[in-house]
Amino acid sequence: KGKVVPELSLAPVARRLGELLAKDVPLVPDCVGTPVTKAMENLAPGEAVLLENVRFHPEEEANDPQFAQSLAAPFELYVNDAFGAAHRAHASTEGVTRYLPAYAGMLLAKEVEVLCGITEHPRRPYYVLVGGKKAKDKLGVLTDLLPQVDGFLIGGGVAFTFLAAQGKKVGNSIVDRELISVIGELISRAAKEGKEIHLPVDVVAAKELGEGVKTAIYPADAIPDGWMGLDIGPMTRAAFAEVLAGAGTVVWAGPMGAFEYAPFAQGTEAIARALADSGAFTVVGGGETGEAVVKLGLEERFSHLSTGGGATLAFLRRKPMPALEALRVG
Repeated sequence: KGKVVPELSLAPVARRLGELLAKDVPLVPDCVGTPVTKAMENLAPGEAVLLENVRFHPEEEANDPQFAQSLAAPFELYVNDAFGAAHRAHASTEGVTRYLPAYAGMLLAKEVEVLCGITEHPRRPYYVLVGGKKAKDKLGVLTDLLPQVDGFLIGGGVAFTFLAAQGKKVGNSIVDRELISVIGELISRAAKEGKEIHLPVDVVAAKELGEGVKTAIYPADAIPDGWMGLDIGPMTRAAFAEVLAGAGTVVWAGPMGAFEYAPFAQGTEAIARALADSGAFTVVGGGETGEAVVKLGLEERFSHLSTGGGATLAFLRRKPMPALEALRVG
């Protein structure tokens, strides 16, 4: 956010990069100016340095042309391998391409290849599995992807706004009340277009979020007052797994519950294992979902573990990708 935050220094990254390259990789204390120039002057062939976090400068997210030019000045070419920031027009992703020959890195190219395959010719049936905390964070994804997919499976906190829009009793679960009418219209539109929307039939609920709390399983449409749904229940896990077993392509964006707490982790784990066992082409959309898959040690059993949460969904929604467009123009 344009301020120096010591906890966000790239020093740990420099250490890890050094381990991977089996050589010392010094961290330059800035990303522009004299520190960079001096570091470059002292570099021998085959050596590398890492520049400090570009977001310590407010000009980065503002895509300031002068700052972008300063970033580019010491170098001969630019390679972008940061797919996770490809939907951002920042100085280090878009602005710098105006001043250097610019190329895509191998990771970025792989991301584009995989996601192009899904947008252009997905194996059918094509489902998007949506979770996470709030419906407002996923409404755009659901609306934009509805014409492309065969159906949605909706868990996490997102599901309760859908259930509330259907008049269901969801207790104290998270509901984006201002979106109920919009969600109701989306449900009606999906039905008219023959698109499936699979919602939880039962939930793991509690009166508070935490470790060691008292939990109970309730029907998803009959959660008592004072209780909130915090994970999909066993019947929902089985129902979702059955749908996923017959899928051709699945994109997963968002955990099925508050998986960071043990009492509410079983839904996310069950869905991860169901996807790992399926014959579908499976894509995990980064962020918390990717974290959950890695934590379970299942990453090798998914077709593609994307490094971009928001960028992955933006690409699939055919939204502008400024960093990719900059490479194409360059």
